[in-house]
Amino acid sequence: MEESTIIRFEHVTKQYDQDTPVLDHVSFEIEKGKFYTLLGPSGCGKTTILRLIAGFIEPSKGNILFNGKVINDVPANKRQVNTVFQDYALFPHLNVFENVAFGLRIKKMKSADITAKVKEALRFVNLEGYETREISEMSGGQRQRVAIARAIVNEPEVILLDEPLSALDLKLRTEMQYELRELQRRLGITFIFVTHDQEEALAMSDEIFVLNKGKIQQSGTPTDIYDEPINRFVADFIGESNIVAGKMVQDFEVEFTGQRFECVDQGLDANEPVEIVIRPEDLEITTAEQGKLQVRVDSQLFRGVHYEICCYDEAGNEWLVHSTKRATVGAEIGLYFEPEAIHVMRLGETEEEFDKRLEAYDEVSHAE
Repeated sequence: MEESTIIRFEHVTKQYDQDTPVLDHVSFEIEKGKFYTLLGPSGCGKTTILRLIAGFIEPSKGNILFNGKVINDVPANKRQVNTVFQDYALFPHLNVFENVAFGLRIKKMKSADITAKVKEALRFVNLEGYETREISEMSGGQRQRVAIARAIVNEPEVILLDEPLSALDLKLRTEMQYELRELQRRLGITFIFVTHDQEEALAMSDEIFVLNKGKIQQSGTPTDIYDEPINRFVADFIGESNIVAGKMVQDFEVEFTGQRFECVDQGLDANEPVEIVIRPEDLEITTAEQGKLQVRVDSQLFRGVHYEICCYDEAGNEWLVHSTKRATVGAEIGLYFEPEAIHVMRLGETEEEFDKRLEAYDEVSHAE
């Protein structure tokens, strides 16, 4: 294992009795000092991964390594990780100082050291002067900061966050996204964050693991996953997508909706069936004559920063467009897009095969 790797899962399965495995032969690596997000729908296995890392449960098969050592049977209190729960799990009968100091008192640390460490942790989360405040007097955002201070005061190597923003209103949630990301940068330790909110994952993460039905569908940077989804599930789950059936005619040429288009993909078989993804923001409204696709506007909603326009082509394919231009419901319009806007997804491709294909693109680009 490389020195920068702090956590490693090796073919980890978690199964309860004879039920379908919650996690199914999952393997991945977590590097030191990065912000990771486990993203996926309810029941996909993301919280199970967090609980396995924390030591609350043990794997049915496979190994979990921490700094190169197997920790399958290491108890939770012996691991260099701390967890921030969805409900914060604060003690209502203790004030802010005592909530943060709780773990240090369990360790029987000297009183002067506890005071210094608690004050430093509260300073990190912008709660200086709140030491004597009761938990019942704190807002949702402040309670979350207390929970984070209680986690970092023990100086863990990894902080696990189980949907800690889900109870906050939209404005506060957005503010806390920035605060959490900045806190992680200042601390320089590894954060592993669980959410089902795609925008949250894209905004905060260095790397994202997209899970579904106990398996990692795709991992990578937010840009990689958004621009180059590996399959229909990822394309549909991360942002909004137009997905249609197509055929790879040859390198750099694809066919869909009965027409052929220039694209930037290569390395697939000639005439191979594929799926095509074009993001709504990559479609430009033009006149019917100027468009690469001709569609009829079915509905239009104003979303504040753009119009969300739903259109249909003659074959019945639905096309979603995000545009600052207003359209007319019932009108025939054209949709223009660049070759780079077309993303070709190979049916049944594994992430390893997908990564090799992308590497081949990069090599060609560098050579050119």
